[in-house]
Amino acid sequence: MRLYEALIFDLDGVLVDTAKYHFLAWQRLAISLGVSFNEEMNERLKGISRQESLELILEWGGIRLSESDFSDAMTKKNKWYLEYIESMNPEEVLPGVRSFLEEAKKAGYKIGLGSASKNAPFILDKVLLTSLFDTIIDGNRTKKSKPDPEVFLLGALDLAIPADKCVVFEDAQAGVQAAKAGGMMAIGVGDPDVLKEADRVIPGFADFTVEDLNSLKD
Repeated sequence: MRLYEALIFDLDGVLVDTAKYHFLAWQRLAISLGVSFNEEMNERLKGISRQESLELILEWGGIRLSESDFSDAMTKKNKWYLEYIESMNPEEVLPGVRSFLEEAKKAGYKIGLGSASKNAPFILDKVLLTSLFDTIIDGNRTKKSKPDPEVFLLGALDLAIPADKCVVFEDAQAGVQAAKAGGMMAIGVGDPDVLKEADRVIPGFADFTVEDLNSLKD
């Protein structure tokens, strides 16, 4: 009997590398507002909503916007981001991801997406991964951002799998905290020094197989 029944994945930095496109769009917006923006600042925006990201940028720049200007700025950032990701293709799926998802699907695992991105369905379509997911929970379905566990708990609910039978794959500390808060196994994807609270950290899916799931411990 296997330990887990469902796998829930963050999108950016786990399945595909859209961080570069977010960086370009946020940097472009920040410059238009007269705020300097670098990659270290971009790291702070990982895993949080577009609204919270803009609030941080405005805080860093000591800027206040009216409600309408704030809304316009969010729309502008998303427009630029969509322009950048329009050219995405299946080759941008990170190494090992597609084969891992296919293997997990074949093995009978339920597969979900848990992302703050409101563009997640569009991106999955562009890289031809949509058919591998049983449910997609994105920013259009959530009210609370990570580290609140809402996105992952909704995923477990959709998949009809208890939280303690779910494994979450995350590249951001806020996402790891969200998974843990939801009572799920948290596997960090990336730097162990950043993802210290994860139950286990892997560099990616190139050398991680479905069989490795059986060795995970609570």
